[in-house]
Amino acid sequence: MALDNSVSGVLIDQVALGVEELARACDVEAEWVVRHVRAGVLGGDIDASAPERLQFGSADLVRARRLLSLESVFDANEDIAALVLDLGDEIHRLRARLRVLGAE
Repeated sequence: MALDNSVSGVLIDQVALGVEELARACDVEAEWVVRHVRAGVLGGDIDASAPERLQFGSADLVRARRLLSLESVFDANEDIAALVLDLGDEIHRLRARLRVLGAE
């Protein structure tokens, strides 16, 4: 019988995760997180020159998990996964605007 190593919890926007914590939550190496921060895919406008000082919120965790899923499930390279993720976010924003405007 296989053990289930998944972790569940409640995300709170005011709680910040460090690089190691985000990596652990995604079950990846810290270098994976830093590499995506340097590429501009994770973390928004934060400076990746000092990885030990990076802080991530719950939205970053959700984005990192979606990015990892695209890379692993669809065997997408980092650039393609980032593009698909950005396009998905844009579709989500546009649909939200349509709902606000009453068009959907």
